[in-house]
Amino acid sequence: MSKTEILEKLKEKRTKCIVYTRVMGYHRPVESFNVGKTGEHKERTQFIERCCHK
Repeated sequence: MSKTEILEKLKEKRTKCIVYTRVMGYHRPVESFNVGKTGEHKERTQFIERCCHK
């Protein structure tokens, strides 16, 4: 089964996910960004902070 078929089959169970990011000290939804800020957000690299064990 392809991704498209799976998404169509489960369409009624899906909900919208709003992604927030911190910009200039405030948490803002990414969907409200203008074209330039959206492109900048897509270029960011994601990282996972490692725990420091003493």
